[in-house]
Amino acid sequence: MRALWPRVMILLLVFATLVFAAPAPLLAQWPNHATPGVPRTPEGKPDLTAPAPHTADGKPDLSGVWQVRQGSYLVYVTSDLKPEEILPWAAAAYKKSADNFRRDSDGIRCLPPGPKAGISGLAFPMKIVQTPNLIVVLYEYETLFRQIFLDGRALPSDPNPTWMGYSVGHWEGDTLVVTTAGYNDKTTLDLPSASTAATPAISISR
Repeated sequence: MRALWPRVMILLLVFATLVFAAPAPLLAQWPNHATPGVPRTPEGKPDLTAPAPHTADGKPDLSGVWQVRQGSYLVYVTSDLKPEEILPWAAAAYKKSADNFRRDSDGIRCLPPGPKAGISGLAFPMKIVQTPNLIVVLYEYETLFRQIFLDGRALPSDPNPTWMGYSVGHWEGDTLVVTTAGYNDKTTLDLPSASTAATPAISISR
């Protein structure tokens, strides 16, 4: 019993160190610092009815912290599909995943979410950093990031498949159109796996 006592004390000390040394949540950092450039009401609150800010080159300024709210589409993007609208191969993949309790899915294994992150942010905040030739999206979920190149380059012709793929974008008026390719087949849009040949496009407006 005496031999175990030092080990118990060491474990308690390590646990206490991890608890008290853990970083504070993002929401608790600089709570009273007003972000420069944000339109505000006379009461000092963000003015959500103000015109969208623009960058020096006249594009809508997407910079800032964003929280996506999509209801049932937040993770399950096919949640409102009827059974007859689901192709047989997709229905079989869905059933297989449901039967094994999503044992092999990215979420259960805490792996990168792939296309879902670009659509919803998975209910976690994401931060957009915008420059004329590059937009970087920083996801709080798993501290992931995505680069969207705006310098006119094309998508890679033979990409090495990755969790988050490769993204290029261009402006159509005030709308940013982003196309991504090169996902691996280990992530999901819903429960079935995403395809390595998928090239989803999303539009972002402010």
